[in-house]
Amino acid sequence: MSSFPVLVRTSSPAGETRFSLGDPLVDSYLEFVAGRTRPNTLRAVAHDLKAFFTVVEKTPVAVVPADVFEFLADQRGDRSVVRMSDGESGLSARTIARRLSSVSGFYSYLVARGDTPVETNPVPKGLSTRRRGGRVRTVPLVRVPRTLPKVLSPRDVDALVGALRTHRDRAMVFAMVLGGLRRCEVLGLRLSDIQVGERSLFIVEGKGGHQRVVPISNAFFAEVGEYLVHERPKDASTDAVFVTLKGPSRGKVMTADGVDMMLRNARQRAGLERVTCHQFRHTCLTRLREAGMALEAVQAQAGHISIESTRIYLHLTNDWLANEYHEAIGAVDAHAAELLAMVEVAQ
Repeated sequence: MSSFPVLVRTSSPAGETRFSLGDPLVDSYLEFVAGRTRPNTLRAVAHDLKAFFTVVEKTPVAVVPADVFEFLADQRGDRSVVRMSDGESGLSARTIARRLSSVSGFYSYLVARGDTPVETNPVPKGLSTRRRGGRVRTVPLVRVPRTLPKVLSPRDVDALVGALRTHRDRAMVFAMVLGGLRRCEVLGLRLSDIQVGERSLFIVEGKGGHQRVVPISNAFFAEVGEYLVHERPKDASTDAVFVTLKGPSRGKVMTADGVDMMLRNARQRAGLERVTCHQFRHTCLTRLREAGMALEAVQAQAGHISIESTRIYLHLTNDWLANEYHEAIGAVDAHAAELLAMVEVAQ
């Protein structure tokens, strides 16, 4: 029985999570990824590569484009059974596209090394199609629909916060729903990053390694203050703000799985169907835009490199499109009325 691909999770001497699949080239790539991405990204890449080689059942150097298409067909599942939500079957287009990206990244790494039999990336960039006029364009292997993120209603946020049992948990949720922080940014906060006098947080390493300082509500500081004084173990050996409060991991840095479990339990107590950390972030940024915050300011709060990533919050606000439409149509109607009056005078 082959030992590849078998996903093995270990910890480095520094306590950092590492993954291996049992192939020297794949494991070398995972070490490379571990040195330049966040733990969640590393975990996703490891699982994506495991899924790919489980389906393809070849050594990495033997993979050809036909194998990629075979994998793509497998991920789409039984086409006779589709979801009502998007008319698709199998995994979502977004998940399949991410897995293809992980596989493509692995083979780009092998090509760049130059010491393997792999000379070209077997993952096609897309399919070439000819349009009218003889022009050729490339379409992606997987079309990912652009969907609007889900936001929580004020009632749902209140219900969830009311179901949280500790000041620590409320402080973490407030960091996301009032400050727009990502889960990894909340877990990455250090004691020195809490700037009480300025009522702001220093994000040392946001997405892409970019730093920023964001203001945040007094409600966060009230909860984090109570947590630091009354709940955080005094003998915690880490300077991370949020640590585990009970059990064998008491005093150690909170993990993403720990946050998800906390949130899942609170969601069940609150009677809510679905709540995620990223929904808190989307909710915060949407509400800020609804309240009149300039799009550039929302961009800075969110830590978006491109303002195009922030524009989606224009479409999430309840009244933005309606206000823009009514203002524009008012001008159109006024102009039409002027033309009609001129015609009537001429007659």
